[in-house]
Amino acid sequence: MRITPRPPETVAPADIDLFDPERFRSGDQHGAWRTLRETAPVWWHERAGQSGFWCVTRYAECERVLKDYRNFSSEHGTILASVGAPDPAGGATISLMDPPRHTALRTQAMRSFSHTVVRNRTPRVTARVAALVDRLGEGEQDLAELARSLPMAVTGELMGIEEQYWDRLAHWSAVGLTPEDPAFAVGASTAATLSTSHHEIFACFMEIIAHKRANPGDDLISALIALAPGGRPMDDGTLLLNCYSFMAGANSTTPHVINHTVLALAERPDLWRSVAADETLVPALVEEGARWTSTPYHLVRRAVNDVVLAGVPIAAGDWVCAWLPSANRDESVFADPYEFSLRTLPSPHLGFGAGPHYCIGAPLSRMALGVFFRELVRRFDGVDITAPPQHLYSNWINGFSSVPVRARRRPAVASSMPAAREGACAHGTS
Repeated sequence: MRITPRPPETVAPADIDLFDPERFRSGDQHGAWRTLRETAPVWWHERAGQSGFWCVTRYAECERVLKDYRNFSSEHGTILASVGAPDPAGGATISLMDPPRHTALRTQAMRSFSHTVVRNRTPRVTARVAALVDRLGEGEQDLAELARSLPMAVTGELMGIEEQYWDRLAHWSAVGLTPEDPAFAVGASTAATLSTSHHEIFACFMEIIAHKRANPGDDLISALIALAPGGRPMDDGTLLLNCYSFMAGANSTTPHVINHTVLALAERPDLWRSVAADETLVPALVEEGARWTSTPYHLVRRAVNDVVLAGVPIAAGDWVCAWLPSANRDESVFADPYEFSLRTLPSPHLGFGAGPHYCIGAPLSRMALGVFFRELVRRFDGVDITAPPQHLYSNWINGFSSVPVRARRRPAVASSMPAAREGACAHGTS
């Protein structure tokens, strides 16, 4: 989606369609979201012949929907594709659970992603991310393809995924997250593409789980194998679903924040130079990148009780969609929300969600993004966009299938990464 760098014009409510993926791929929905924030912050979205849903567009109501799990449940599905057809994995994975069942899984995952664990692995993660950044200096590159590799380089070790699986899982995760996009089509239909991606991902995880059962370590998958919620270990099917859920979470945000933020910096060379001159600005850059990008576009919940939201009655069973890019452009919360600027920290953006399902990997993502942007401005004076970026055909993920770029290496920075790249590979997943 084209991210508007100025306040958009409002549109006629009759022209609003927040379901059609093409409107996100080739257009700009910020005019629709601004219209709804100003005139109908809780608005019923009709769909001919299909289940409708409530659209929530102001920051306050979006935050409430995400935090109030007693009234707005995650167990039936968390994306618009689930509206009218609840997710069959509901109640089985961490992303499709409500407290208190959700709590045990989240607590274990937080131990696996603890500050101590992350700190011990930071040198290896830094070397891997730096190696990815340095590849931008090797002529024209596809930034989107490169960015898709970063989550596995960061979370793969913490999850316990051996390096031999990283490229396969990075690719098939991208396919699974946006199976409608022609760039990722591998079958005659979206359903066929999604089925293929799931088959490939689960085949990898079946091998990984078998290996971890025989060789447990201090990683997330080993911890999930040992976990016994309700006194019983998870069966292999539930383990597979949760491995997929954790990996999808890592791949649905970080790569796209990289793409959108690099494009924003490329259009604002003064800002690029400011960050290069003062790297203490990097944390603010990361937070603004997450707010600016706001991926995923939406998070869906289902009302489990009759409830009133912003004066609008919502019936139990209704689907409610919180639009994160709209919340993150709410003029009552963010000054000049359509400007990309290094804002005062902490930023209250919802780029990593809120409530019980606040992104468990957010600290890890922030660390990886900080390393990426720090290494980027150290090595390069800027990037040139060599061909039009290709936006994803998706109403869920605000990202790109391709971003062709050519980076301009800083004259004083000689390439030192062949050695660093070898070092990163030598560490493996030990």
